Amino acid sequence: MLGWDDLAAASLARQFPDDPGTVAARVDAIGDLQTQTARSAFIGLGARFPGTTHAEVSEAYATGAIVRGSTIRGTVHTASPRAYTVLAEATRVGQHPRWARVLGITDEQLATLWTSIEDFAREWRSPDELRAHVDDWLGRHAPGSLAAAAAGPGRYLGFAHGALVRRPASGEKWEGQGKPVYATFERTGPATVADAVRLHLAAHGPSSRQDVAWWSGMPAAAVDEGLAGLDLVEDRGPDGRTYLDLADAPPPRDVPGVRLLPEFDALLCGYDSKVRDRFVTPEHHRRLWNESNGMLLPPLLVDGRITGFWRAAGTARRRPLEVTWFARTRRPRRAELDEPVAALEAALGITVTEVSLSREQA
Repeated sequence: MLGWDDLAAASLARQFPDDPGTVAARVDAIGDLQTQTARSAFIGLGARFPGTTHAEVSEAYATGAIVRGSTIRGTVHTASPRAYTVLAEATRVGQHPRWARVLGITDEQLATLWTSIEDFAREWRSPDELRAHVDDWLGRHAPGSLAAAAAGPGRYLGFAHGALVRRPASGEKWEGQGKPVYATFERTGPATVADAVRLHLAAHGPSSRQDVAWWSGMPAAAVDEGLAGLDLVEDRGPDGRTYLDLADAPPPRDVPGVRLLPEFDALLCGYDSKVRDRFVTPEHHRRLWNESNGMLLPPLLVDGRITGFWRAAGTARRRPLEVTWFARTRRPRRAELDEPVAALEAALGITVTEVSLSREQA
C-alpha cells in the first residue's frame, strides 16, 4: 500500500528530473505547464531548473520549440509540440461534446466548425476575428445556435478547442497578459486517448483514474479506455483508491530545500482537486485555492511539501518578494531563499529588492 509520501516522492521524480539541457527538452520532460497566468511557464521552469533565463524561455516560444494555447479543461497550457499534440486529442475527447451541447448542434456539425476555424487560422487571428468567423459559420449552418454562442462561454468558442496556439499580439512579452493572437497548431502526428493517459502518468503519476480524468477533462469511460491500452502497475493508495503507474517509471526522488512555484503548478493541478494530499494538506489547499474565482496563490515548496505561498506583485523590473509559511510547518531559513530568489530573478528578468518572511496562522 502506498502512503502520501510515497506518491509525492514518485511524482517529484517526474516533475524535478535531471536537467535535459534546453528549454524545449525541459518542458517536454515535465509534460505540460498550466499557464493561463503567462508568467507561470517562466517561474515553473526556473523552480525546476534553476538558472533558466527569461530570454531562453521567450526564445523557445518565439521559435515554436514550445507552444501555448487553450487545451484540456478549457485552460491554457504550455507544452512541447509533441505533448501539445496529445493535449489536443484529450481536448477533442473531453471538450468537444460539451461545446456541441452548449450550441445545440451535432458532433458532426461541431467537427466541421472546428475544421473551418483551423482553415481560417492558417494565419494569425485576433479573438475578435475568430469570434466573427464562428458567428458567420453558425449564421449560415446553425442560426439557432447564435444566442448560445453569444452567452458566457461563447466568447471562447473561437480558440478553446485544442487546435490553435497563441502568442502575444505585440510579438514580445511572453510572460505578460497582453492581447493574444491565435493560429492553427500543426500536430506532430496522430494521438490517442492512451497517449493522453500515458502523458499524464509520465508527468504526474502514480495516479488514480480520478486524477487522470480531472487533469485531462476526459470522461471516465475514455480514461478507462486509455488505461486499458497501457502496460501498468497498480497499488492501493492511502485514500482507498487504486493508483496506477507506468511499468518503466523512474525511481522516487526527494526535493530538499525551498522552491518558489508558479500559480497553477502541476504539483496541485495534476491531480483531482478533491485529493491533493500528496503535496498539501486539505486545510492549506483551501487557503491556496480561491474556489469562487478559480485562482491559486503561488505555492511555497519546502522539502517536497507545499507549506505556504509567496508574492512578488506588480510588473516593475524591481520589486519586493513576500514569502509566507503556514503555522505548524517548517519555517524556511533565510539562507535557503537565496537560490530560489535567484532562480525567480533569472526566469522573470527581474530584480528582487528585498525579501520578507512571515508566518500565517492556519
